[in-house]
Amino acid sequence: MIKLFREGLLTAFLLQHFHGCTSFKILKYWEKEDEQIVAEIMRRRFFPAVITHETWEGFHFAGHEIRITEATDCYGAVVWPSALVLCYFLETNSKQYNLVDKNVIEIGAGTGLVSIVASLLGAFVTATDLPELLGNLRHNVLRNTKLKSKHQPCVKELSWGIDLEKNFPRSSCHFDYIMAADVVYHHPFLDELLLTFDHLCKNDTVILWAMKFRLEKENKFVDRFQTLFDLEMISNFPSLNITLYKAMRKDSMKASLPN
Repeated sequence: MIKLFREGLLTAFLLQHFHGCTSFKILKYWEKEDEQIVAEIMRRRFFPAVITHETWEGFHFAGHEIRITEATDCYGAVVWPSALVLCYFLETNSKQYNLVDKNVIEIGAGTGLVSIVASLLGAFVTATDLPELLGNLRHNVLRNTKLKSKHQPCVKELSWGIDLEKNFPRSSCHFDYIMAADVVYHHPFLDELLLTFDHLCKNDTVILWAMKFRLEKENKFVDRFQTLFDLEMISNFPSLNITLYKAMRKDSMKASLPN
């Protein structure tokens, strides 16, 4: 269903802009566009010229060189392509999605790259993840934003679905943007993830979510997500199997969590 949804939107766009062209030409055009943009995104990444005791990768975003310390023994301590896609979008669409002085929270921040870029673009940022990842997350955020960002980011524990009202009370927490990159994969906490989106999102909150499509179980999460949120595809990268979504809450009187 999701695949058909994405392909349908893409086909409509291409037919509108390339009326009279053969399907082969349309496909070749899209493949070329996809390859060019993905190549540009991947050029933002660089590696250390000299191997040291610290494992890190470098990135160029928001006019800064960003160095990210990683660990290969944990999903949350690696920079995944979805994060690069979201960072590239934030940088290249900074006028439409102006983050200056906006309140932003990233869920599943991992190494912190998205949070760092949002901070360098002027946002008040709260980077969140599991307690065992906070040390590395805090290290990356601090080293890349200190004396560079307008507002110093906050790093905070957030275990999806747990103590949400205690740690992020609805009455005092208002986020203009919720950001998420590659938070849907083979893990048993998809229900808790949906609860977390629901708790943090106000009626005027914008969700920017980079999603890599993998297995059918994870893909079905998108269908469940749409019971609560209006979902719009704003970028698609078939070569990476990654889609970038924008979402906002549906009418709260009509939406409720699925059983």
